[in-house]
Amino acid sequence: MNQLQNDRFLKAALREPVDRTPVWIMRQAGRYLPEYRKTRERAGSFMRLCKTPELACEVTLQPLQRYALDAAIIFSDILTIPDAMGLGLEFVEGEGPRFLHPLSHEKDILRLAVPDLSGLSYVYDAIRLVQHELAGKVPLIGFCGSPWTLAAYMVEGQSRTGFPRLLKMLEEAPILLHSLLDILAQAVCAHLNAQIQAGVQAVMIFDTWGGMLETGNYEEFSLYYVKQVTAELLRHYNNRKVPVILFTKGGSRWLEQIARSGCDVIGVDWEISLNEARLRVGNGVALQGNLNPACLREPPEVIREEAARVLASYGRGSGHVFNLGHGITPDVPPDHVKVLVDAVHEFSRAYHVPGDSQ
Repeated sequence: MNQLQNDRFLKAALREPVDRTPVWIMRQAGRYLPEYRKTRERAGSFMRLCKTPELACEVTLQPLQRYALDAAIIFSDILTIPDAMGLGLEFVEGEGPRFLHPLSHEKDILRLAVPDLSGLSYVYDAIRLVQHELAGKVPLIGFCGSPWTLAAYMVEGQSRTGFPRLLKMLEEAPILLHSLLDILAQAVCAHLNAQIQAGVQAVMIFDTWGGMLETGNYEEFSLYYVKQVTAELLRHYNNRKVPVILFTKGGSRWLEQIARSGCDVIGVDWEISLNEARLRVGNGVALQGNLNPACLREPPEVIREEAARVLASYGRGSGHVFNLGHGITPDVPPDHVKVLVDAVHEFSRAYHVPGDSQ
């Protein structure tokens, strides 16, 4: 693998000194970019875009051609595992992901098994293509949904407010739900490890729906299985430590527990200041976040002010990866992203002194 020209993101994720705060953006390859929309139209469907390595590579690299981002993230979807399990993932315009064969009965769950990773080879092929094209420019991030988040979609069949079928299973058939989550934890770990072996230098676990739970259930049904994943991940590969980012939307209630999950970086949404988050987790983990994506619809001077505010909230030293508190939305003007990226690099220099990691 090529020597990295810019390893600022990896260093910050491991709380090592950097010259300025690295920045990347969740969903940075997406619908806000006109070039993405053209490639998506050429693919014919979202799933064909995901499953065609050459096209997935193309859209992964598109934001890097526009902006001075410090990391790329492979273009894929958090729900590739259940699709490989035979649930039939499709995307309906205006509705989002939907499974043709959701887990409607107990027998559907009992016959599930960890999928053959050959069914996910398109992800690994795309990673290898991206790494060849990046040629060491910046690190590449791989990702997957958390076991709880995957289960939410698999049981419900699609995103539905409150996920009532899933919560009914939690109350009435917790042992069956644990069985499902255990299989998913094994599958998530295998998929992330295969991405690491294909060439990603960091991985991210999206626990998108963990925040819908109350504390006891979050620890039992979500965080417990994330810990199973992190315990079995390849943490060193190609003579380099592989950082693990955990993002739980609405997870600011549990920062202390998340910091003990085995992750290296906690993704933080905008419901809490980075200053408070840093005080609560101490020096054990890095933080990623946490600009509200809605800010990117504001005028450039507001974006610069908000970037400065987020940087000041974290303060001096390494251990901060600048990002949004959730994914970028399709209505963001592309030029506004450049304003943000450039502002982060400009303003963050003052917070980094050579040799200062605190």
